[in-house]
Amino acid sequence: MRSITVNGNDAGQRLDKFLTKALPALPQALLYKYLRVKRIKVNGKRAENAYRLVQGDVIDLYVNDEFFAPREERYSFLGAGKALDILYEDENILVLNKTPGLLSHPDEGEYTDTLITRVQRYLYEKGEYDPADQNSFAPALANRIDRNTGGVVLAAKNAQALRILNEKIKQREIEKYYLCVLAGAPPKDRDTVESFMRKDEAQNKVRLYSHPVPDGRSMKTGYRVLAKKNGLTLAEIRLYTGRTHQIRAQMAALGCPLLGDGKYGTRDLDAPIGAYRRQCLCSYKTVFSFRTDAGILNGLKDRVFTVKDVPFLSLFDHTLS
Repeated sequence: MRSITVNGNDAGQRLDKFLTKALPALPQALLYKYLRVKRIKVNGKRAENAYRLVQGDVIDLYVNDEFFAPREERYSFLGAGKALDILYEDENILVLNKTPGLLSHPDEGEYTDTLITRVQRYLYEKGEYDPADQNSFAPALANRIDRNTGGVVLAAKNAQALRILNEKIKQREIEKYYLCVLAGAPPKDRDTVESFMRKDEAQNKVRLYSHPVPDGRSMKTGYRVLAKKNGLTLAEIRLYTGRTHQIRAQMAALGCPLLGDGKYGTRDLDAPIGAYRRQCLCSYKTVFSFRTDAGILNGLKDRVFTVKDVPFLSLFDHTLS
């Protein structure tokens, strides 16, 4: 028998979800059987799958040793790069400026060097994160942006901060603004557009609809024109929802795709001013516009985090105030 004591980063999770992460070698069918027959107990008693863990709970596991995965002697995130552009840091969160070309999270093509693995390496080497001290939590990103998009990304150092950030994003109490260059111009200088999307997984592309569709999701985007020059438009975008390729798809639907976007536009449009291999899009500003209690993040209410160096602004001789 082994025991796990629930710490602050584990508290609040469902028991079954926690055990899935803490014992990845234990098959799901056995996990639920062991909960049912009391081979897994909480504080000496049978617990429901959906029980929410409380700090200090003791989980007793009458489980074969083979299902306890050995701790890694060398963690994979130590192979990640060290470069991080940190806009802000405290004991709970990091506000980062992601470089275009860097993945937010690992995928099948790149597992080691991503924004989140760089964060984990950074915190490990600072002594603020050690997987050996954690049952299930690892520092995580609260939002993500496309590989070829740069700008503000939020990372949580602990589970409480992550839950708050996720909830504030869901409740739209964290405002996200982008800058982009459009090939052409939208029909209005300022507007809010709404549509519905369905993702084509095979093509990694979304299709837009003017009406609800099965398995579809709503999208809402605000924009305002900042400058126009040589057939191009510099626009500020505000995201009200955060869907896959939202800005790229909705701007293309307005007849003005992002400059350099080969998926929703065409790079032929870039010819007059030189080729852009990545879409001209930057998550340049994030506002913590908390309207309700933010717990350990209350001190960040009304804070604004801005990326000042946006290379494509030079196309318009435009500077940010």
